[in-house]
Amino acid sequence: MTEQTSHAAGQATATTESTSLVSGDQPAPERPRSLASDGWAELRRKPTFWFAVGLIVLFTVMAIVPGLFTRTGPGEVFDVRRTPSGEHWFGTDGQGYDIYARTIYGARASMIVGLAATIITALVGSLVGIVAAYTGGWLDSLISRLTDVFFAIPLLLGGILFLSAFPNTQSTPYLMVVGKVVLVLGVLGWPSLARLMRGSVLQVKPQEYVQAARALGAGPVRIIRKHIIPNALAPVLVVSTINLGVFIVAEASMSFLGIGLVPPAVSWGVAIDEAVDVVRVRPHMLFFPAAFLSLCVLSFIMLGDALRDAFDPKSR
Repeated sequence: MTEQTSHAAGQATATTESTSLVSGDQPAPERPRSLASDGWAELRRKPTFWFAVGLIVLFTVMAIVPGLFTRTGPGEVFDVRRTPSGEHWFGTDGQGYDIYARTIYGARASMIVGLAATIITALVGSLVGIVAAYTGGWLDSLISRLTDVFFAIPLLLGGILFLSAFPNTQSTPYLMVVGKVVLVLGVLGWPSLARLMRGSVLQVKPQEYVQAARALGAGPVRIIRKHIIPNALAPVLVVSTINLGVFIVAEASMSFLGIGLVPPAVSWGVAIDEAVDVVRVRPHMLFFPAAFLSLCVLSFIMLGDALRDAFDPKSR
């Protein structure tokens, strides 16, 4: 009886060991890796990415809810040209406005212009690039030549010419003032993204999964939506992030020249324009809005560089 018991126990042990070898001891199969997962894993290890995201979140909250940062309105008048103090952290300008309050409220116009112009250029450039690359032939040649025409016009110079022909005044509604700047940046900013998307689509179009989808009877719209756009959009997103900072600088430059946003609109470019005449005797009037503008642009450029390094396989 004892021998039978030990024999049964031995069989049970062997069965348990064999079962554990089959199910438990073998390493679990690794989850398939993708470009998005690899890129996110690399982004999480980059301090510059988190620093850029933190600044962008700060400026976004500043633009949406400026009342969280100051109780002073941008139009409230105090003593003229006061130096920074406990009452007025950044001092006051030549008209008695609180520079800190106007710097906080200035983020709204600059962010609206940057985001709206980026969305327009990304949508238009992506659509034009996809149509040109996917159709090919004479339509591709026509679109490419049209893109070259717009690409030959410098962004800032074209904006100066357009806004000089259709100037803004102090009586112009706020939305129209911002809309003109967004329009000119959108019209002149899409060609670079169209070229980028066209080249990206041309790389994706010959891939086997696209040919397989076409062989299975998928239509052009489905192929573009399901296969081409997801695999060709990453470079456009990266460059659009960098362009957002460029558009904010362009708006500030045109506002500095007096042809972009004009008072009573409040932006960093308008504040810099108002401070340039007294920069030698009141440097704080120029320093603070210029510093906020530089940090905002730097954050988007850093974010774009981090995204490019993470999602561009050629950079690894």
